[in-house]
Amino acid sequence: MSEISGKVVIITGASSGLGEATAKMLANKGAKLVLGARREERLKKLVDDIESADGSAIYKTVDVTNKDEFKQLADAAVNEFGRIDVLVNNAGLMPLAPLDELKVDEWDQMIDVNIKGVMYGVAAVLKTMREQKSGHIINLSSVAGHVVFPGATVYCATKFAVKAISEGIRKESNGQIRATNISPGAVATELTDHISHEDSKQMADDMYDDAIDADAIARAITFAIEQPGDVDINEMIIRPTSQEL
Repeated sequence: MSEISGKVVIITGASSGLGEATAKMLANKGAKLVLGARREERLKKLVDDIESADGSAIYKTVDVTNKDEFKQLADAAVNEFGRIDVLVNNAGLMPLAPLDELKVDEWDQMIDVNIKGVMYGVAAVLKTMREQKSGHIINLSSVAGHVVFPGATVYCATKFAVKAISEGIRKESNGQIRATNISPGAVATELTDHISHEDSKQMADDMYDDAIDADAIARAITFAIEQPGDVDINEMIIRPTSQEL
């Protein structure tokens, strides 16, 4: 039997991209899913699709920058399924632009979603996982959490922070909570859709010409979860074969 079968998994940013692909893959493995995102119509369709394939899933709309909404998502998992085994902190955004453009609102947005959103997820599940004496927190960082490139300084800073948070969870786990930091390269998702700076958008589009499918990251997440409880996959970097950065 799969190590995933019966596990209760919360996924943020579940309405598209990596979150949606991961939800479908884990549902096929027998996980009980608690899906969070802002777009209710897409969440509802995803849950319907999973249930029509005999999977188990519920959803709740959530803005990860709102710690109360994140707590409500975690509470929904406990109320429906009695526990929380895994949190996949997937929600994130990437509005690239050079620092000189002074897109301070976009800086704030990235910090709120990419860093605070991750920390609010940790805050929402940590007590339950401690009480269970088990749990697994999977954070989606990025290749940009390992290397800084022009036009992406703030985005890179947020993803370096996610890497640090993941390592901090591991070091403070007391052997109870597994921590996995997954760093995708170019993946075919909606991540580049909201870049407002024209040159940065062109740069990202060029980089994403050879983007890999979201299922590649879903497989990595699945691999980390399905390891036995005494095995902790701490770090994975997954790029298209052709990607240099």
